Amino acid sequence: MPLALDPAAQDLLFREARTANTFTDEPVTDEQVRAIYDLVKYGPTAFNQTPLRITLVRSPEARERLVRHMAEGNRPKTAAAPLVAILSADNEFHDDLPALLPHFPQAKDMFFAERPVREQSALLNAALQAAYFIVGVRAAGLAAGPMTGLDFAGVQKEFLDADHTPLMVVNIGRPGEDAWFPRSPRLSFDEVVTTV
Repeated sequence: MPLALDPAAQDLLFREARTANTFTDEPVTDEQVRAIYDLVKYGPTAFNQTPLRITLVRSPEARERLVRHMAEGNRPKTAAAPLVAILSADNEFHDDLPALLPHFPQAKDMFFAERPVREQSALLNAALQAAYFIVGVRAAGLAAGPMTGLDFAGVQKEFLDADHTPLMVVNIGRPGEDAWFPRSPRLSFDEVVTTV
């Protein structure tokens, strides 16, 4: 077998995992979110940077403020999900590099002294971490509903600051009734992979 991961785990993380559109009202605990993060924090990034920031939207007041910034079709899903996370990129991630890259602490100033360079790197690496986070949600036996249909400027102003760029909103919970749309097609290996 070419994959080391057993087929049940492959199904849980990829083949059977889907973007949920409805959720049960079973809560998602802080312990579950901590376990997810403690697993996915090991995913690789450039220079071991960790720009992903996760804002958990738990209070009804915060949820109401967030729902106003979601695209019309996403509002009911975000309003009903047991937990919603705003994933963003910290554009000042380089401040942590001396601790995260102790064998090369000068990387902070050598490569990331300029804000535009940091923003580009934060966006790419936080997006990698966001993908790990979604797979981690699946590893916890939960479903994730990642969405980019939102007013990014509004979410940034409402929940973040100028140093944090919103990437997406992720609804998290146990799938509810009629949670799935039909599976959309994927490109085949031969359509994607080229050997040179």
